[in-house]
Amino acid sequence: MNEVIKTRHLVKRYFLESSYVEALKGINLSIEKGEMVALMGPSGSGKSTLLHILGGIDIPTEGKVFVNGQDIFSLKEKSCPFRNKHVGFVFQFHYLLPEFTALENVMIPVQIYSKEGAKEKAERILERLGLKDRLNHKPSQLSGGEQQRVAIARAVVNNPDIILADEPTGNLDSKNTEVVMNLLKELNEKNNVTMVIATHDREVAEYCSRTIYLKDGTVQS
Repeated sequence: MNEVIKTRHLVKRYFLESSYVEALKGINLSIEKGEMVALMGPSGSGKSTLLHILGGIDIPTEGKVFVNGQDIFSLKEKSCPFRNKHVGFVFQFHYLLPEFTALENVMIPVQIYSKEGAKEKAERILERLGLKDRLNHKPSQLSGGEQQRVAIARAVVNNPDIILADEPTGNLDSKNTEVVMNLLKELNEKNNVTMVIATHDREVAEYCSRTIYLKDGTVQS
């Protein structure tokens, strides 16, 4: 077994309207290298919360997350280019920088390490996602689906070990859903990239090798 992601007794509580809401209730799961896992469940089941914690974006109330055997919350921020180097995150709401073009948005993660080849890498992945004619457009000039594809390009441009995607096809039509999922499947199979994809779409889940169902903050199956 080659575990890439492991959680132990993962709990997340939020303080809401004078009381605590428990979004995750002791999640234990293991994901092996090269797995492509769908995370399914109704709205409010904890899918997005779990993804954010797996990527080190949010902090659990209790429990631990291990990535490649390393407790990610024991890492100090100054010594941790962890997220940019190892994890590509596709957010549900794009989070593109409005003052930069599509091309520049995708170049930014590459330039953190080296400016050499950043433009070529960004162009290549954007063209692969059908955005060859939109490279120099700013987010406000792009449709919601185009913005989502730019966000996906930004997440995969550095060839991360792990991709965490929160409803990556939620704003896409069936044609572009197929383009995006074929790209993710190709990265999974050719580069052995581990993926966890939160989705409501059973057709998206069918691209994956395993499905984890969440309900009320617990793993159902």
